[in-house]
Amino acid sequence: MEKQIKKWSSGAMVGITRQVAWNLLLISLGSFLCAVAVNSILIPQKFFGAGFTGLALVVHYIFPSLPVAVMYFILNIPVFALGWMYVGRRFFLYSIAGMLIFSGALAWTHVSLPVYDKILSALLAGIIMGVGSGVILKSLGSAGGLDILSVILIKLFSVRLGTTILAFNSLILVAGALLLSLEGAIYTLIYIYVNSHVVNVVVTGLSQRKAIFIISPEWERISHEIMEKIQRGVTILKGRGGYTGGDMQILYTVISMQELPRLKDLVRKIDPDVFVVVSDTLEVMGTRIGNQPHW
Repeated sequence: MEKQIKKWSSGAMVGITRQVAWNLLLISLGSFLCAVAVNSILIPQKFFGAGFTGLALVVHYIFPSLPVAVMYFILNIPVFALGWMYVGRRFFLYSIAGMLIFSGALAWTHVSLPVYDKILSALLAGIIMGVGSGVILKSLGSAGGLDILSVILIKLFSVRLGTTILAFNSLILVAGALLLSLEGAIYTLIYIYVNSHVVNVVVTGLSQRKAIFIISPEWERISHEIMEKIQRGVTILKGRGGYTGGDMQILYTVISMQELPRLKDLVRKIDPDVFVVVSDTLEVMGTRIGNQPHW
C-alpha cells in the first residue's frame, strides 16, 4: 500500500512538472514572438503598439531614456493587483512568470527584419504579435497587462479577446495621434486590426464550435445518425410551424467546425429538403464538446 502511494505521488509530481514546463514554454515562445514584433518593427517604424506594450511605447517615444521593458514592468504592477482579486491563483502565478519573461524578452530580444514599407510592416507586426499573444493565452497564464483584463472580461461578460483588445487600444491611438503622429496612429490601427483577428484565430479558430438547428420530417433518423456516425449528442425541441400550425420536432446539436461538412452531407442524404441553421458559438462548456479556456 505504501509503495502504491509513493508511486502515485511520483507520477502526479511528474505530471505537474510537465504541465508547468509546457505552460512556461508556451509563454516563453509567445513572449519571444511579441518581443520580435516590438523591437524589430514597431520601434523602428515608430508605431504605437497595443495594450500596455503600446502605452509603454508611447511613453518611450516621449521620454527616450525610459526603456520599453522597464515601463512595461512598472505599468503591470497595478494590473496584477486587479488580477489577484478577479482571476484564479494559478493564472495569477503563471502571469507573473509571463510578465517577467516578456519584460526580459523586450530587453534582450533583437532580431533584424528587412521590411521597410510601412503598410507591410503593420501587417507583419500584427501577424507576429497576434500569434505570440495567442500562444501565450493558450497557456494557463498571460504576459500581464491587457491579457489579464481580457480574461476578466471573458469570465464576466464573455467578450471576445480581440474585441477587448480593439476597444482598449482606441485610447492608445488617440493618445499617440495627439501627442506624437497622426500618420503613426493610422498605421498602428492597421496593425491592431490584424493583431486582434489573428489572436481570435489562434485562441479559438479551429476549436470554435457550431450550434446546429435541424428541421425535417426525418428527424428521428437524422438524430440517430448524428449520434451514431458523428458521435455528438442531440437535443429534441418541440416546435410549431408558424404557417401550417402543425407540431414538429427540432433537433439541436453542437459540433466542431471540422465535423460540419460531415453533418451537412449526412442530413442531405437522408432528407434533401432539410432545413438547417448553422450559427457560431462564443464559448461552449462541456466534457466532450467544450472549448472553454482553462482561465
